[in-house]
Amino acid sequence: MAIRLYRAYTPGTRNRSVPKFEEIVKSKPQKKLTYKKHLKQGRNNRGVITSRHRGGGHKRLYRIIDFRRNKENISGTIKTIEYDPNRNAYICLINYEDGEKRYILYPRGTEIGNQIVSGQKSPISIGNTLPLTNIPLGTAIHNIEITPGKGGQFARAAGTVAKIIAKEGKLVTLKLPSGEIRLIPKKCLATIGQIGNVDVNNLRIGKAGSNRWIGKRSKVRGVVMNPVDHPHGGGEGKVSVGRKKPLTPWGHPALGGRSRKNHKYSNTYILRRRIK
Repeated sequence: MAIRLYRAYTPGTRNRSVPKFEEIVKSKPQKKLTYKKHLKQGRNNRGVITSRHRGGGHKRLYRIIDFRRNKENISGTIKTIEYDPNRNAYICLINYEDGEKRYILYPRGTEIGNQIVSGQKSPISIGNTLPLTNIPLGTAIHNIEITPGKGGQFARAAGTVAKIIAKEGKLVTLKLPSGEIRLIPKKCLATIGQIGNVDVNNLRIGKAGSNRWIGKRSKVRGVVMNPVDHPHGGGEGKVSVGRKKPLTPWGHPALGGRSRKNHKYSNTYILRRRIK
C-alpha cells in the first residue's frame, strides 16, 4: 500500500498522510451483502455510557464478511477489491462457480481475476483456506479459527500474519502477530498469506477531526481534573499522579497492568504470553 502525503496548505494537512487506495476498484458494495449498522456509541440498553470516549462518526454500511470460508471445493474468482469502513483491512468480492457472492478479507498479493478455493485438498497458494493439519510448517497464515467451524478469529487486522511452528498430536503450535505462542486444534481452518494494507500503521491523521469521523471522542487526562472527578485530580499547579500507581476514574489499577483472568479456560493452550 502506497501512502500519499499532503502539502501543508492548512494546519490540518500539515504532516497528514492518507493511503493512495491503489489496489481498490471503485465500486459500490453488494446490496445483499450489507446491512445498516446501528452506532451504539458506548451505551448499554438503558442508554448509560459504559465505554467512554465514543460517539459521533460517519454513517456506515456493515459488509458481511465470510470468516468461515466453508464453501469446500468450489472455486471462486476475485471480482473487486474494496474499501471497508468497519475495519482497517481491505475486502474482496468473490464470485463462486455456483453463482453465490461473498466478501472475504483481502490477502496481500492477490489480484482481480485470481482463483481461490477452500477445502482439505486445496493447493498451498495465497487466498486458499485449508485445515491447519494440511498446511506445511513455516507457512504464513491469517483468519485462523480457534473452534472448528466457528470462523476465523485470529489475525484479521490489516498487515497481520501468523506462522505455524510445530504439530504434535491433535494440536498445532502457532506464533501469533502479538508474539504469543499458542496451541490450536488441527481441524481449525486458516487462510494462506498475509492480510493486505500493511502500511496502515504508518498513516498520520493530521487533525483531531479525523478521529471524530471514525467515532472517537476526545479524552481528558485525570491529572487535570478535580479530586472529585478522578483519583489523579487536584493539587497545586502541575502535579504528577500522586499515587503509588496510576488508577482508573473508579480506583482500579491502570496503564499496563495485566487484566486477564488467572484461571481462564484457555490458559493451558498458551505456551508463551504475548509481548507487552
